[in-house]
Parts: sequence; C-alpha cells; structure tokens
Amino acid sequence: MAKPSDLIVDFNGGAVGHRLKFGGGRGQALPKACGLSKGQTPRIVDATAGLGRDSFLLASLGAEVTLIERSKHMHRLLEDGLARAQDAGSAFSGIINRMTLVYGDAREVLPTLSTDVVLVDPMHPLRRNSALVKIEMRQLREIVGADHDANEVMQAAFKVANKRVVLKWPLRADSMPDLKAYSHQILGKSTRYDVFMI
Repeated sequence: MAKPSDLIVDFNGGAVGHRLKFGGGRGQALPKACGLSKGQTPRIVDATAGLGRDSFLLASLGAEVTLIERSKHMHRLLEDGLARAQDAGSAFSGIINRMTLVYGDAREVLPTLSTDVVLVDPMHPLRRNSALVKIEMRQLREIVGADHDANEVMQAAFKVANKRVVLKWPLRADSMPDLKAYSHQILGKSTRYDVFMI
C-alpha cells in the first residue's frame, strides 16, 4: 500500500508529461477559467500548490505562476520536482523558469503579492460515494490534511487579484459556504471552476 513517504512530484513524465503533449492547450477548462486566451496571458498565483500540476500546465502555456505551499513536506517535494524538471533539458527549463515557489501560508503571503489571477484549489471534501480517490490524492491528503481555512484563503485572494479568482472544486459538490456568488463556471469531467471576476 502506498504511503505518504512514497509520494514524489514529477513534472517530467506520467500524467503531467502526457497532459503537456496532448492536453489541448489554452482550450482546456483550467486555462480558460484563469483567463488565458489568444493574446491574454495573465500573471497567476496558485495559492494552494499541492502537487504543482495546475501551475505547471499554466506555465507551459506561457503564464508566470507563483506557487504558494504551506506544508514543509510538500514544499520540499515541489523543490525536488522543479529541480529535476530543470535538469531535464530545454523543453522543461523554459516552463520551470516561469514558476516561482514560495513557502508559507497563503493568507499571509497573498497580501505581499500583486497578480492578475489567484487560483485556489483547497483539499476537496471527502466524496460521498465509495469510489476511492487516486492514490496520489490520498497521499497528499495525509500530508497536508484538510483545508479548514479555505474560505479565509478565498477572502485573501479577493483582496489581491486584479482580474479574477478561480476556485477549483468537485463538479457535483455543494458550493463553498459563505462566498459571494461566482460570475460564471467552467465545467470539466469531474471538476468545476467557479470564476469570480473582480
């Protein structure tokens, strides 16, 4: 059985490498939600970096992305993954050069930044059905725990973002309580993006 200590951050291969090659570019739900369009490449802060995959995708499409991670363990894994991707050659180094990793609590770090877009992807509520979530997500949950302060992170994001805040949330989950109404949604297969225009 996989343990949290087995988790690695890999930007070079696996699902991330496949998504880089065959993902569909700016037409994907996440880039659209973050406002990447023809001629528009906003500055983005990923306030809850986790495995860094969303940040890597956005950086691969030209965005300058700041990743905030408050778990020391995850921060070390991200540092290692970024270093290995940087060493993998020019195809990856250009992407990695657009990614800046910051250690800290997003509620404290966000007010020190200036950005167009803040992406918030808190640890999602446990699923109601019996289907197991992917092993990596279970490992991540064991490392970072639940994000009980996700609403506070969203409130900090609203104060900082110049253009929009994007909440990544399970497709069929209830909306996060005590938030203002989103401007629009972009729906994926299992995930939705609630977009709050500033």
